[in-house]
Amino acid sequence: MTEENRQFGLSHRTELGGDEERIVLKNAWPEVVGLTAEDAEKRIKEDKPEAHVQVVPPNHIVTADYNEGRVRIFIDLSGRVFKAPVVG
Repeated sequence: MTEENRQFGLSHRTELGGDEERIVLKNAWPEVVGLTAEDAEKRIKEDKPEAHVQVVPPNHIVTADYNEGRVRIFIDLSGRVFKAPVVG
């Protein structure tokens, strides 16, 4: 999967047994921007129940490693999501 697909939650196609099947990979949640961290986590878990969700407070430093099981929720001073959470 390309970095662009990871970042924007795009899908890809695969062929199984001669029939084309569309597999949608949900990797970004722009719809949760503005929600509380708690509400955003609930929404993310609906799409990716196995995700390890991390809430990141303002001005907090995070590692740059990629982890396909992790979704970080960046919140502002009011506790609201200010950046679309993505897998990684």
